[in-house]
Amino acid sequence: MASDERQQTPDRAVYIISVAAELAGVHPQTLRIYERKGLLTPQRTRGNTRRYSDADIARLRAIQTLTDQGVNLAGVKMIMELRTEIQQLRAELERLGESLERRRAIAMPGRRGDAMVPLTSVLPYPWEGR
Repeated sequence: MASDERQQTPDRAVYIISVAAELAGVHPQTLRIYERKGLLTPQRTRGNTRRYSDADIARLRAIQTLTDQGVNLAGVKMIMELRTEIQQLRAELERLGESLERRRAIAMPGRRGDAMVPLTSVLPYPWEGR
């Protein structure tokens, strides 16, 4: 196995259910319930054994924080979905901002900052009534 394959990444599923439950401070049955409710989707081995990643553990801890604050599982699911959507929208906004900056650089080489807009396109001539 190459060294880069052994490297731990947040999405690499390496923990069995008992270890994941211990890391998150919950009972393994709780993980099964979360999976049935759609709050968590562990990866599966060829033998159909659940495997959890560091990202899954972080998600479990976030779920536990919300339930400890009195949020029921349906509410937790909605909150987690909204958090995911916000992350996706932020990433899209960042991508669009970078695209805009690249287009500005092409359209106006050597200029940084806001695009220049002629005042005549914003303000009317004094003799034009509005």
